[in-house]
Amino acid sequence: MLFDTHTHINVSQFKGEEEAVIKRAKEHDVTRLAVVGFDTETIQKTFKLSRQYEEVYAIIGWHPTEAGTYSDAIEEKLIAQLQEDKVVAMGEMGLDYYWDTAPKTVQQDVFRRQIRVAKELNLPISIHNREATEDTYKVLKEEHAGDTGGIMHSFNLDTYWMEKFLDIGMHISLSGVLTFKNAPEVREVAKQVPFDKVLIETDAPYLAPMPNRGKRNEPAYVRYVAEEIAKQRELPYEEVARQTTQNALQLFKLTD
Repeated sequence: MLFDTHTHINVSQFKGEEEAVIKRAKEHDVTRLAVVGFDTETIQKTFKLSRQYEEVYAIIGWHPTEAGTYSDAIEEKLIAQLQEDKVVAMGEMGLDYYWDTAPKTVQQDVFRRQIRVAKELNLPISIHNREATEDTYKVLKEEHAGDTGGIMHSFNLDTYWMEKFLDIGMHISLSGVLTFKNAPEVREVAKQVPFDKVLIETDAPYLAPMPNRGKRNEPAYVRYVAEEIAKQRELPYEEVARQTTQNALQLFKLTD
């Protein structure tokens, strides 16, 4: 019933536990997971999981913290990989000025290159934005990224930026941040975002929602995000689960 549209069960924190994690997710109504690969190693693991488990779909791309290692050869390989079965989007891509592991100009160039690849392949994009909101918006708008659609992954901004990103064709994906006491602006977004433009995610193993904040996050916990959206919108949980899943299926061009 639930679709975790952004999770990293392909990282070392889950090594050897993937089957148990997917089983727990199913026990909590999570019937689909998009596992995001963001460098060579995690992309390989993403494909391994998507081939092994019916519930797992692949999103692959090059993370902005890895932008300094991007090359023509990597791009050529990505283009081939993006055309494999069960790939539903490209990402996560974007800008990260917090870690600052690559110059801003390099990050922006790699970001633009990936958007252009995604548009060529008619794939939606999953966007990482950390302390780079204005430049992220600028790149997306200038590259007409909304032509293929995309996701503002783990959205933690206010309704002003929500409207700006919606206007250029993006979906808003809410994570465990929604449940944090210090995130009233995100709860306001949950109330106001158009119901056909909202997605849910965990970003596991990060950002575990209340009541598990500080622990390792996992796909099963995306239920807490759906429940909080239901609370904020004063809707039945089942209605939120149904709509967010339908939104994901439509964006990813999947049949129910």
